Amino acid sequence: MRINLKRETKRHGFTLVEMLLVLAILAILAAIVYPNVAGRGEQARQTAARTQIENLSTALKTFEVDNGYFPRGRDGLSALVQKPREAQSWHGPYVDKIPSDPWNNAYIYEYPGKHNQSSFDLMSMGADGRVGGGDDICNWETAK
Repeated sequence: MRINLKRETKRHGFTLVEMLLVLAILAILAAIVYPNVAGRGEQARQTAARTQIENLSTALKTFEVDNGYFPRGRDGLSALVQKPREAQSWHGPYVDKIPSDPWNNAYIYEYPGKHNQSSFDLMSMGADGRVGGGDDICNWETAK
C-alpha cells in the first residue's frame, strides 16, 4: 500500500487587484485627512504666542503688585528674571526665563503702553517678524 504524501499547497499573498484597491483606499483617506491637518502648525504657533503673552502678563502684574510699578523700558521683561536695583519688594524670579515667541523673535514690551495707557503693551510680531502686517499677536484689541 502506497501513501500519497502530496499535500495541496495554496499560495498565500495578495493579488495585484487587492493591492491596487488598498492603495486607492489609502489615497482617498489621505485626500480627506490632509486638508484638515495642513495649516495647523501655524495655528498652534499663534496659540502658543497668545499663551506666552498671557503668562508674561500675569508675571508682570505680579511684579507690579509686589513693587508698586511695572518694569520700565523695552528691556523691562528682564526684571521678571533678575532683580532691578530700584525694586525693593522683588519676590522673583517671576518666570524662569524670558521666552522667544514661536517664530524665534523677542516679545516687544513697552511701559507705559501706547495701547494700554494705564499698564503695558506686550506683543509678538507674528510670522512675518515685523510690526504690522496683520499677523501681530498682542495684549490689546486690534481692528480686524
